[in-house]
Amino acid sequence: MEKYTEQLNNSLLFRVSEDSLLQKLCSSLDQTASPGDALSLLLARAWEKGWGGNLWHCCLAEALLMNENPYTLAFELRDETDCSLRRLALKDMELWKKLFDTAPHGPVWDELISFGGDGSQVTENVITKLAKDLAECKNSEDFLKNLHNYIKNCGCGTYSLAYRFRVEITEGSVSLLPLEGNGCSGLSQLVGYESQKKLLVDNTESFLAGKGSNNVLLYGDAGTGKSTCVQALAAEYGSSGLRVIEIHKHQFRAIPELLADLAKRRYRFILLLDDLSFEENETEYKYLKAVMEGGAQTAPENVRIYATSNRRHLVRETWSDRNDVEHDGDIHRSDTMEEKLSLASRFGLQIFYPAPDFDEYQNIVAELAARNGIQLSAEELKKQAAAWQVRHGSRSGRTAKQFIDSL
Repeated sequence: MEKYTEQLNNSLLFRVSEDSLLQKLCSSLDQTASPGDALSLLLARAWEKGWGGNLWHCCLAEALLMNENPYTLAFELRDETDCSLRRLALKDMELWKKLFDTAPHGPVWDELISFGGDGSQVTENVITKLAKDLAECKNSEDFLKNLHNYIKNCGCGTYSLAYRFRVEITEGSVSLLPLEGNGCSGLSQLVGYESQKKLLVDNTESFLAGKGSNNVLLYGDAGTGKSTCVQALAAEYGSSGLRVIEIHKHQFRAIPELLADLAKRRYRFILLLDDLSFEENETEYKYLKAVMEGGAQTAPENVRIYATSNRRHLVRETWSDRNDVEHDGDIHRSDTMEEKLSLASRFGLQIFYPAPDFDEYQNIVAELAARNGIQLSAEELKKQAAAWQVRHGSRSGRTAKQFIDSL
């Protein structure tokens, strides 16, 4: 039988890197030495990603779906590909189907091709589903057609694995870390702030439809659900192609490189700048200003910036900022102050999240109590909720949730 490594390396489009898990597995299978190291890596990956059933198939399915090549990227963008690319991809699928059909055997491998029983105890994710579907394909045409469906629905590469991501910078290289889960289950699960949610939804739906939309600043009191609302958009619209990417203030220098990659993809991206504010001596806001409007590296059409902050103007102001210009007794805003305030003005939509009044706070508590099956009378619930918010010195959705969690 042709060696696993030779089959894998004969692929023209769907190549895998030398340091990939699949290459290590294939190399260990082709050698007489013990494959213990590679199998340990496979088990660790299965545990981390929630794989079940045939782990060999899961490893192959992940390598296929994560593969970003001219064929998969062209299909992701246009739902169709050049005939020459398709013929080359079909030749590759013959090799990959052979790899699917020749699962390794042995005392250890027999356990790994039925890992976790029949796999029903493991959460069904995109990789385990794809592995099962590809294993049932009769020929390479079906194999490619099945892969098409997943690329069409999920895309390919990193963006196919989750709806939410976090930026990571290691040794100067920018990468995205998929975040488990999709935030909360959707905006409908967030209690209150209906007018604010409607403004956010209208802008986001317009953005997804390719129509006019704005960058958004959500500002107001702490614990009022600003960040949660943006995270909920991923759960609400992830299946429609929305991806939410969290990026922190100290990573703003990486934004141009990130935007260059995002511009090539079919998805619609929200860059989430959570809890954003700048102190007087911090100048990272200048990078953000250039990206949002007027700079050479303006955000592409498929990217919008959503920021949350407890401070409306984002950059800390001092009275000394106003003192450098006086004319005829009138105090005019100085150039320093204008530069600081111009960042907030680049957010075309600004949504205010005030702290709830006492009745609104009690309504949030009552709704959360009902959802969590709290068995207390309405009067007793109100009494305890009121005492809780007094002891904690704040009244917000976060305080209400902490109170319910304590019960």
